[in-house]
Amino acid sequence: MNRVYLEFGPKKVFACSLDWPGWCRVAKGEQPAVDLLTDYVPRYRVIAERAGLTFEPGPPEIVERLPGGTSTDFGAPEARPEADHEPLDAERAGRDVAVLRAAWELFDEVVAVSPEELRKGPRGGGRDLTKIYHHVVDAERSYARKVGVRHKPYTSRQDRDAMRDELAEVLSRPWEPPAVTAWPPRYAVRKLAWHVIDHLWEIEDRREG
Repeated sequence: MNRVYLEFGPKKVFACSLDWPGWCRVAKGEQPAVDLLTDYVPRYRVIAERAGLTFEPGPPEIVERLPGGTSTDFGAPEARPEADHEPLDAERAGRDVAVLRAAWELFDEVVAVSPEELRKGPRGGGRDLTKIYHHVVDAERSYARKVGVRHKPYTSRQDRDAMRDELAEVLSRPWEPPAVTAWPPRYAVRKLAWHVIDHLWEIEDRREG
């Protein structure tokens, strides 16, 4: 199964998988976004297999089209499909968190072997490695508050790992509406995984050439 929803901004479209957290790509138009998502199958497979999962998604099936906004055009998904409000059992929650943990592991590994100075864009833009790393972990701490996990700014890697462990434990729980958090857990794990994976792939791409 490969259920995909589309999020439409004023200029760009996100294609996001409902079944594989963090597998999202953005492009200028519906079909280019779906095509780009498909192009990333081999790269996402690395993450899924690290999580111990078989990744053979098949052709995309568009199940929902949603309005986005300025964040969509900026390059961050923000829409919440109907499926995010469906009950979540422990098996599916644990599977999704396994993908998130795999993304964290691979991100840390790529950071550890990448140069500080990364290739710049055509206009000289783009953060270097340390700034990307801190951007990712600081965003995680902010995202975590949306599901009730609150930690002070990190003073060590152990602080970061403690936050990740608590976040993973919370997101592994079964969930049913009308349980209230700012973000439903399906949305939270997708957003968290997307952000880590997006910057993981950015580092890989910008350290080459």
